[in-house]
Amino acid sequence: MLVRRAAPALGLLTLVLLAGVSSAFAAPAAPGRSAARSFAITLLREEYHFNPEILPSLLETHPADLGLAGAEEAIYELNTAGKFIGWHFKLAVVTVPDGGNVAATADRLLAHGPTVIIADLRADDLLTLANLPAAKNALILDMRTSEDLLRQQDCRTNVFHLLPSQAMRTDAIAQFLVLKRWTRWFLIQGPTPQDAVYAADVRRSAARYGARVVAEKTYNYDAGSRRSDTGYQQIQTQMPLATEVSADYDVIFVADESDLFGDYLPYNTYAARPVVGTQGLVASAWTPAYQEYAALQMQQRFDLFAHRGMTERDYGGWLAVRIVGNAVMRAGKTSPLAMRTYLRSSDFLVAGYKGQGLTFRTWDNQLRQPVLLSQPLMTVSISPQPGFLHPGYTTDTLGFDEPETQCRFAQ
Repeated sequence: MLVRRAAPALGLLTLVLLAGVSSAFAAPAAPGRSAARSFAITLLREEYHFNPEILPSLLETHPADLGLAGAEEAIYELNTAGKFIGWHFKLAVVTVPDGGNVAATADRLLAHGPTVIIADLRADDLLTLANLPAAKNALILDMRTSEDLLRQQDCRTNVFHLLPSQAMRTDAIAQFLVLKRWTRWFLIQGPTPQDAVYAADVRRSAARYGARVVAEKTYNYDAGSRRSDTGYQQIQTQMPLATEVSADYDVIFVADESDLFGDYLPYNTYAARPVVGTQGLVASAWTPAYQEYAALQMQQRFDLFAHRGMTERDYGGWLAVRIVGNAVMRAGKTSPLAMRTYLRSSDFLVAGYKGQGLTFRTWDNQLRQPVLLSQPLMTVSISPQPGFLHPGYTTDTLGFDEPETQCRFAQ
């Protein structure tokens, strides 16, 4: 049985020392026995302000250890295996307060040389970290973001992305819809810039796979009524009005990254149509409902460890640690630059409970992987769908393929 123990509080000097990639011996060896080699990984995260009032449902939670628990579970697993071959891994967690200076904290971590950093940061802070002169030769594993820009115009050679991009997600849904011949889409998007980016990916996916966006609407819903008395009646009245269009369509494709209204669409639409996109049938790297390819055992181990379900961000943290362990124990790479070369090579492969080994795309450092299509209680399908072929990897049918990429790594 896995037992989760709280990590001791670490001072800044200790964190800086742990953040450096170390091949030093952890302790004097017993006579005739080699000492375990110690390898340190830093997880850099910020305590972004979170308002629980924005959650659309009381069933949705926002654990304080979101993402962190996945990394801690992976460290436990690595050390279980590593003790047999003489490796011990340490996870130094560095948390920046909400609104704190990520750059200054990262500079202190990097003061003793290049290191391996797992970044649980939003897009702007991730770019700040990647652009630091001291991070030029570091390895940064992005466990959180999905923004296309970070894989396109704002790509960085020292950053490797673990979760599917927005384009990979819309392509994954698009393949499923085309396979079912639901090719006429009504696109309804929210008011935020993130919604506009997602909507642009939906249009791109439609053009890529031969579907059509036959109607579009921008909608801004004031969610203040959802917890008031008879709030459901207001929703029941407003959603049909928002989804009434003259065009005939097969499915509603919703772009609501902020969860303002998308969860209210199923069963409240003007026409009886499925809802997909950011709500309804959603595309993700991981969901607690997923149980194929031995994922059920992974879900059970995580539940014993963290006492809750494994979210996509937890999966990102878990993958990041496993990738480092793979590079160290399988390939013998202990410097960030050597690891970066290895991750882009044909020798690299990491298991992710998805029926195939996961590898990185050399043109944008995106982890290629199957994408799960799920509703809250069940995984409906997994993309790439049958019949969508590629001369290399079928997973490269999702997102920006090499001929399409706008990523240009600085030499």
